[in-house]
Amino acid sequence: MTPPLRLTLATMATITGLLLGNPTAATPFELSEASISSVHIALQTREISCRSLVDQYLYRIHAFDQSTRLNALVTVNPDATHDADRLDANFKHSGKLKPLHCVPVIVKDNYETRGLQTTGGSLALKGWLPETDATMVARLRTAGAVILAKSNMAEWAFSPYLTESSIAGITRNPYNLEHVPAGSSGGTAAAIAANFGLVGLGTDTGNSIRGPSSHNALVGLRPTLGLTSRHGIVPLFVHNDIGGPMTRSVTDAATVLNVIAGYDPADPLTARSGGHIPADYRRFLTRNGLVGVRIGVFRRYVDSETGDSEIRVLTERAITDLRAAGAEIVDPFGINNFEALTKNLWCGDFESDLNQYLAARPNAPVHSLSDIYRSGLYLPHNESELKQALGPPAIDERRAPCSDVWNDTPKIAFRDVLTTAMTAAHVDVIIYPTWSNSPRRVGDNDSPPGDNSQILSPQTGWPAITVPMGYTHTTLPAGLTFFGPAYSEGLLLRYAYAYEQATHHRKPPDGFGLAKRTGP
Repeated sequence: MTPPLRLTLATMATITGLLLGNPTAATPFELSEASISSVHIALQTREISCRSLVDQYLYRIHAFDQSTRLNALVTVNPDATHDADRLDANFKHSGKLKPLHCVPVIVKDNYETRGLQTTGGSLALKGWLPETDATMVARLRTAGAVILAKSNMAEWAFSPYLTESSIAGITRNPYNLEHVPAGSSGGTAAAIAANFGLVGLGTDTGNSIRGPSSHNALVGLRPTLGLTSRHGIVPLFVHNDIGGPMTRSVTDAATVLNVIAGYDPADPLTARSGGHIPADYRRFLTRNGLVGVRIGVFRRYVDSETGDSEIRVLTERAITDLRAAGAEIVDPFGINNFEALTKNLWCGDFESDLNQYLAARPNAPVHSLSDIYRSGLYLPHNESELKQALGPPAIDERRAPCSDVWNDTPKIAFRDVLTTAMTAAHVDVIIYPTWSNSPRRVGDNDSPPGDNSQILSPQTGWPAITVPMGYTHTTLPAGLTFFGPAYSEGLLLRYAYAYEQATHHRKPPDGFGLAKRTGP
């Protein structure tokens, strides 16, 4: 299923210039693995224009997304070049760059984007054009970002294991196209890993920022629940859902977090973030940020019986690298009564959450989960999950209704025991492999998945960040998670940055070319 890529005549002209080797249409700026900082420097020195940058990303998408079968994107923003022209005019007039000036963003298709199709991965919402932006998208636009494209996702965010939707089909892993990028934010992850955009937005109910980031050698941050707004995001389980950045570097993740974090009156839970947000998350980034930090190794996830031995080797090497960077390692770190405490933590009601969401959007083509089920517009393998969500609560293993993570009794009990364990061991942060197994092959639904992300962060409301820790089976990425207390994003960014700078594991996937920008 080919995403509708709309290229303007001017964009086609610059692409033609590139293909014909026109010396005025290509200059030395290297797009691959570019960062927010490198783009801003190039804009300030007039090496590039915003328009030429956006044109080049559109070229990469046109050249690689479908021809490789990556299939990361659902639709490209037809107004992206016009937005770039406006930013160029603004910069010419003011001489100042906004915080995310001309940062091309890939947005997961469950974020509302004004005037741009939003589907949640479902054919049932095909053609729906929201009237407003999700709060996080609006904040990106205000900060100068360009919404470049919407990414494919697991339909309704159901699957943490693969990214497949009825609207766009299967997304593959750019590091090996025979493997999956995990789910459900796999489209964003694959696109950013393949350098189709500068940074991306994902959502995470139990895994879906960190798993795809791990599978695609990215940095992925699940923030504290309430740090970023959920308003305008198609829900899975509202009380666990959260949005956050997916980037190629810790610095870019911190830069995006600066913009998207904070109070939103449309999402009352964000009121809890007051007094917890620093002026600039980038101030935490220091190369010696691990010196003296006490790190607990959560052996339960390291030594999984069904885990990949190559993941274990990478994790042990990561522990050695952390120690060499000055950290004090507490190994093992355990949580008393973990099995009993985590047995009944999941809480949510997809039908109720989605119906409330749709009721507030009368221009949507469907108005309830029942409408969607009756339409038949969904992947066949999702029929049982939809039917189960429509059944009485007893059919679903998840408790419902439930209060938010901060007021749910089982979650409070688990969080209290975890806090006590960290205090007793004088542990600042906990680490573990984000997944204990390497990315599955496309079509493999039976091998052990290895997802370690569903419990600690989602069920406590605390933040977690994954950062690349190397590759298994030659090319398949793996990630290391840093997990800490509520509103410890600054410290997690510090630890992840110090580890990233000490190891430099991130590298681009083969087969997606090195593209130079178009002329200014």
